[in-house]
Amino acid sequence: MKKEDLLSNDFLKQFTSGEELNDFLKQIQKRGIEKILEGELDSHLGYDKHQKSDNSNARNGFTEKKLLTSLGESKIQVPRDRDASFNPMIVPKRGNMVDGIENVIVSLYAKGMSNSDIEEQIREVYGFDVSTSTISRITDAITDDIVAWQNRPLEPVYLIVWMDGIVFKVRENSKVINKTVYMAVGLRRDG
Repeated sequence: MKKEDLLSNDFLKQFTSGEELNDFLKQIQKRGIEKILEGELDSHLGYDKHQKSDNSNARNGFTEKKLLTSLGESKIQVPRDRDASFNPMIVPKRGNMVDGIENVIVSLYAKGMSNSDIEEQIREVYGFDVSTSTISRITDAITDDIVAWQNRPLEPVYLIVWMDGIVFKVRENSKVINKTVYMAVGLRRDG
């Protein structure tokens, strides 16, 4: 599928330059990577953030790290643990380059992949295995972010609303079925 099919021309018109679009994509990528890292730490510690645990190892803030991707350089917050035993798989210690992470994040955000599909893609792209529970925690963290974005308050009035849908054939439970992706774009009063 082409990127043009995923994004409406009207959506792209809000960006006055390629730099603005690149900055938008970098922000999405940064948030996605940070959520994945939080999910990895949850799995490593064996409990979710803000839960009580008898484990002596606990969260211990964040470390800022420069990351080089195909979208350019970004500064991300990498979570730490007290024992310093947490070694992220997505962005390993002493590593500063991520190849292909954009594909994983776009897949998670745009396609709503199942845990097994995500596991398979991470195995193919990065060459390591991730447990189903780790994938579940990672996708839960990103899903919460998606739901928060979907439930954000909308403008009370839109001058024009464009609605469209595109049907994709997807594999689900060993069957190929049709799924429709809907898109609505609204024109605000300020243009």
